[in-house]
Amino acid sequence: MANMSLKKNEMPVQEPDVRNKNFKEVALGYTEEQAIDEAKRCLNCKNKPCTTGCPVQIDIPAFIAKVAEGDFAGAYEVIARSSSLPAVCGRVCPQENQCEGKCVRGIKGEPVAIGRLERFVADWHNAQPETAVNKPASNGHKAAVIGSGPSGLACASDLAKKGYDVTVFEALHVAGGVLSYGIPEFRLPKSIVQKEIEGLKALGVKVETNTVVGKTISVDELMKEEGFESVFIGSGAGLPRFMNIPGENLNGVYSANEFLTRINLMKAYKPDSSTPIKAGTKAVIVGGGNVAMDAARCAKRLGADVYIVYRRTETELPARAEEVEHAKEEGIIFKFLTNPVEIKSTEDGWVKSVVCQQMELSEPDASGRAKPVPIEGAFIEIDADCVIMSIGTSPNPLIKSTTSGLDTQKWGGIVADEAGKTSKEGVYAGGDAVTGAATVILAMGAGKKAAAAMDEYMQNK
Repeated sequence: MANMSLKKNEMPVQEPDVRNKNFKEVALGYTEEQAIDEAKRCLNCKNKPCTTGCPVQIDIPAFIAKVAEGDFAGAYEVIARSSSLPAVCGRVCPQENQCEGKCVRGIKGEPVAIGRLERFVADWHNAQPETAVNKPASNGHKAAVIGSGPSGLACASDLAKKGYDVTVFEALHVAGGVLSYGIPEFRLPKSIVQKEIEGLKALGVKVETNTVVGKTISVDELMKEEGFESVFIGSGAGLPRFMNIPGENLNGVYSANEFLTRINLMKAYKPDSSTPIKAGTKAVIVGGGNVAMDAARCAKRLGADVYIVYRRTETELPARAEEVEHAKEEGIIFKFLTNPVEIKSTEDGWVKSVVCQQMELSEPDASGRAKPVPIEGAFIEIDADCVIMSIGTSPNPLIKSTTSGLDTQKWGGIVADEAGKTSKEGVYAGGDAVTGAATVILAMGAGKKAAAAMDEYMQNK
């Protein structure tokens, strides 16, 4: 029987005053009963509008229909045809702007909880006894993937399924890219990331960590000396940006990348950590995206009183609504229409406070967006002993500077067409290395498109 409730089944979560003191996953996941009940809210539309909002084109109505029948194995089979990282995507994708944003049920109520159902199916599958993977027969071709983040893993997965000998090169000592170093444990447990990577290894994908392409080996050497016929560059955008304001070089000022990497990859939050990190007693996070929310919520868990300063209003916040809501519930304070202009110092060179200019929004410009402009003479000063800059990132220039014939944008992104083809023959690129910082699922979509183009290239070569 169909479930015509206008509201989604609520996601069970840890209580705010409990979770803001630990790094365990906040969302606890649906039970089987909740998942089946939620799946019955799907109208199984014939034109599948939700699928058009999915960058990897999962057949969403088909997998949800399987969940409604209690056939969770069948549901996983449907998802796995299109997505190599369902347990990840079910947790971190901005479904509200993608698949759920297209859901017909959202017209007069809340859309079907597609992301929660994808997470449930993936977690159910991962909890089952492992079965032998049918490793595809080799097709005799060899491909390299630079970067083990979402775009690289998606590309490697699709190529491996077609029989390619695939090697993934990762600069850090742990595979996963931003999934491992950027997204906190309380949003994406690292055991889940590694489980997904082990699944790729079972397909025959080789992962070489501690390999900095551009230093350890170049793209040219991979192709000329190591025999790789095609290379995919999915090296992400890990170069942090700063505001260039007075005081940014003080002790206690971090980029969000450094702060999160030390917490997520090096476990700096643990009492026995060999590389502990200070969030101080009062932390100011600059920025309004998902990374800013992650940094703020980590700082809160390290015991700091946390402020997020953002130069526009709450309406313009780029972070997911769910992440903003969770941050507020956990006691994080938002200062909107506020822009840092100076970080003041203690006598011994540590952060003392942040001076912020008060802002107001101008009339919308030709693009329809209002710009923040300073209010003359209006300033506030926020006491702080830690400042975390989360105002964006750029692609690392290392690969472009060491690869012959590779065109790049002025801001550092690699020039690539819709299929990921670059100016260098046999070399493809996708994800944040091309677009700048974006979402996990968009990076995966780019990796899949590039894999298809690389397959065509190598088969026709």
